[in-house]
Amino acid sequence: VQLQAFGGGLVQAGGSLRLSCAASGSVFVINTMAWYRQAPGKQRELVALTTSGSTWYADSVKGRFTISRDNAKNTMYLQMNSLKPEDTAVFYCAMDVGQPPRRAWGQGTQVTVSS
Repeated sequence: VQLQAFGGGLVQAGGSLRLSCAASGSVFVINTMAWYRQAPGKQRELVALTTSGSTWYADSVKGRFTISRDNAKNTMYLQMNSLKPEDTAVFYCAMDVGQPPRRAWGQGTQVTVSS
């Protein structure tokens, strides 16, 4: 299974971006889908996830980011609004695929928010 992330870029503070992550290959069951980010000099952190109809968000993005998924397309999205300079990071998508679930990672997409 391969994951490919799209949608990163440069945006001014207060702006919006929408990230996409598409899975390809032998995809039968996708359980948890998640977005992580890693800012320069910092550890990778979980930003949002969706599993079994539930969603979770890091406190730093609650009310600004929305995770969603299209199971028919094996794709998930991260709508990011009211972006802040501190959101600048490489964003990675991850999916737990198959039974038992195995984690697959996307290649990362850069999000840069200018002040």
